[in-house]
Amino acid sequence: MKSLLEALAERPLLGDGAMGTQLQAAGLELGGCGEHWNLTHPDRVLAIHKSYVEAGSDCLITQTFGASAINLKRHGLADSADAINRAGVEIARRAFGGRPGYVLGDMGPFGGLLKPFGTVTVEEARAAFRQQAAALAGAGADAIIIETQTSLEELGAAIEATREAGTPCIIASVAFDITRNGLDARTMMGVTPEKAAEFMQASGAHVAATNCGTGVDIEWMARILTRYRKACNLPLMAMPNAGKPVLEEGQWVYKQPPEEMAAGVKGLLDAGARIVGACCGSTAAHIALFRAVLDRG
Repeated sequence: MKSLLEALAERPLLGDGAMGTQLQAAGLELGGCGEHWNLTHPDRVLAIHKSYVEAGSDCLITQTFGASAINLKRHGLADSADAINRAGVEIARRAFGGRPGYVLGDMGPFGGLLKPFGTVTVEEARAAFRQQAAALAGAGADAIIIETQTSLEELGAAIEATREAGTPCIIASVAFDITRNGLDARTMMGVTPEKAAEFMQASGAHVAATNCGTGVDIEWMARILTRYRKACNLPLMAMPNAGKPVLEEGQWVYKQPPEEMAAGVKGLLDAGARIVGACCGSTAAHIALFRAVLDRG
């Protein structure tokens, strides 16, 4: 099978959809450690992955978003970091059922702020990322995706740690929020799309991505990709949320229907996306319609 970078140079690839909201639908309690399900409920994680494979996904993101030792320590599970990450890769690989497909090892933020704004040092964050990247790469992930990043310092530490693990492909994904005046997109730490794209390329990432974000719908994400393209020459990836959430009974709910969301996929492709997936609130039904758009060319 061709490497991920070789494959996306030939044609756009389809990613998967949400994991967190799907875990909640499968019974994960609010505030629970979904990553631990890789060990305790692998069948439920496998079922979510399989639903995306059946919808046509070429790439699956492992269920390891919060599986750094720093995050897992909050649940008393730091000693299980290696096992959780390895299991995440193995479950995703199994979901393809022998079909060709790419497993993207997921590394999310460590869940806090670096000093001097928070309590975690860059060295501590780098060590946690290094351990997680080594476990994901060692289990055979085709790439590692460092996602939902808002701080370039944290992103840089994660990219450096992932490079050390010998990962064949590093995907760096930044989450932007729409500014109060509705005219611009920046991260929580004030980073612009241009600055992020320049940083990702200079730091050694192989793919520049964007996902999630407050107020960022699929149309806004196409605008962010357009700005990426002007600032770097890396392949691009986009994972928008299923619309803007609404608060219902104390929980944020994403309600954009598959047909409406899929209508924006062409805009992502026109903006240069080589991998298109979805984030919070999306389902296999959304991904199936994304597949139809990609197949129409």
